[in-house]
Amino acid sequence: MATGKSNAPAKTGTAPTEISQAEDISSFLEQVKRMPPAERGAGGRGRLIFAMDATMSRQPSWDRALQIQSEMFIETEKIGGLDVQLVYFRGFNECRASKWASEPSTLAQLMTGVDCRGGNTQIGKVLSHIRRAASENKISAAVYVGDAMEENVDRLCQTAGEIGLLNVPIFMFQEGRDGVTEQAFREIAKLTRGAYFRLDASSARQLRELLAAVAVYAAGGRQALADHSREKGGTARLLLEQLR
Repeated sequence: MATGKSNAPAKTGTAPTEISQAEDISSFLEQVKRMPPAERGAGGRGRLIFAMDATMSRQPSWDRALQIQSEMFIETEKIGGLDVQLVYFRGFNECRASKWASEPSTLAQLMTGVDCRGGNTQIGKVLSHIRRAASENKISAAVYVGDAMEENVDRLCQTAGEIGLLNVPIFMFQEGRDGVTEQAFREIAKLTRGAYFRLDASSARQLRELLAAVAVYAAGGRQALADHSREKGGTARLLLEQLR
């Protein structure tokens, strides 16, 4: 499969107007402000599902993305109390979910072993997995990182709405600027009372901070995020201010 992707038609028409990175961050944090408190799993531990598109179109930025995403988990080990599951899709009909891990570094190591393979997006399978997992046990939050959407957006939104009823906010991170993908990701975030953020080559630091803050919040709630923000400042502090 070629690295470029063609997305399914969207009913919403033209692509959204581009906005600056600073406005993107502000918009992301404003969405986080409206999130409900993080749900806790069995034993009072936070549970975070981290899902990613591992198809070939992400290859150019794959190594950088893996490094940033792995660093996200390092912060959570300092406070503990977070179980993480990795979900990814790639190739022909391949969509995998790892076992739940109480040591985030285990997932970071697993993540670095995943390589890209050609194939279409399988966001519907990811959402169905999140819905099923949340119906079995509380999920604090889910993160999704991808660059395309090649599926029926109405079906995705139906599942996203059901996830929203289970109180699982999904943080949707988009690589690139495809308008159809942005519209779908924004709607999924809205229906789950999560947040959307668009990534580009200059946003590595912001992504690292945002992912770490989301993971810390999932693990320990507002107090853990407050402690984290005092140490790290920057975006983490802004996230805390928006959650108040």
